[in-house]
Amino acid sequence: MTHPTVVREAARVIAIEAARAYVANIRPIDLNNPGVLVGHLMAAETLLMDIVDAHTEPTGETA
Repeated sequence: MTHPTVVREAARVIAIEAARAYVANIRPIDLNNPGVLVGHLMAAETLLMDIVDAHTEPTGETA
């Protein structure tokens, strides 16, 4: 599905800001708690996939 460039740019900003907000809210992590570590890794992976998707989906513009 293609979206206008303005919509894609908004999606990119939202994805990046979501990642920044997540990182800003991370408190000291108990490195001895594997569940917490896995949770952070899974959240980071999801946020990174959202950023990649926002930058690779086609726009409605033609070159």
